Amino acid sequence: MTARLTIFAAVLLLASFAMAEGVAPPPADLEGQAVTVEGARNFRDVGGYRTTDGHVIAREVLYRSGSLGKLSPEGRLQLAELGITSIVDLRTSEERAHDGNDWLANARLGYWTRDYGSSGGTAAVTFSGAAPRTSEAMRQWMIEAYMRLPFDQAPSYRVLFLRLADPTAGAVVVNCTAGKDRTGIATALVLTALDVPYETIKEDYLLSNRAVDPSALQGALTGPLAALPLEVVMPILVVEGEYLDAAFAAIRERNGSVEAYFEKELGAGPTQIAAIRRRLLR
Repeated sequence: MTARLTIFAAVLLLASFAMAEGVAPPPADLEGQAVTVEGARNFRDVGGYRTTDGHVIAREVLYRSGSLGKLSPEGRLQLAELGITSIVDLRTSEERAHDGNDWLANARLGYWTRDYGSSGGTAAVTFSGAAPRTSEAMRQWMIEAYMRLPFDQAPSYRVLFLRLADPTAGAVVVNCTAGKDRTGIATALVLTALDVPYETIKEDYLLSNRAVDPSALQGALTGPLAALPLEVVMPILVVEGEYLDAAFAAIRERNGSVEAYFEKELGAGPTQIAAIRRRLLR
């Protein structure tokens, strides 16, 4: 027992030294970020991460999630108890139609979405006919998709940034279907605006691989993809650091910098970014 206490004390001492020297501690693990909302997948609190200048992102202000369309009655109560006043739903019109209900639109939780369809570059189109059906081809498609997503989703990300800048608002949720790709980029952009180190941003992004069961996502595939074995479609059911790298590389190639992307594509200039920082940083 004494040895265990000594080790524990040493760990605490090292942690205090790290904080005193301004060394950022490692990001919280999945258990530290996950939030129970019955019927949701990949629901996580984005708070708790440390910025490069020593601030900490407030908890219970921004959440990220997969689809919220089929929450159980208990899950709906749990969502309301989080103080949610804004939901930014990144799903397509077709994805939302699978809910079979309109509870989100009537929940008085500041629900926002937009009507748009899957582009011609969807996996179903890419891997139809004589197109190759290999895991490497799937991975390349994902990289190309991530290079488009920051611009395809700019209208939705613009709304997310506006709502995060509102000092009178409650907690915000951003979600898509799996909560890993469109939502992953959205979260990475917000964390970038808050000056969180990219290494931490990527670790938060990669937590989706622990939060989402690929085989469960495979069951939602349609068309030619549904007939392919798990090992072939795995690259589109998980996240990889290379995907996020591709998104940020595309942002910088088109706009010169992420800050320029915020201003040009999202209309979020220095004043709005400062408002977001005031609201989310402690």
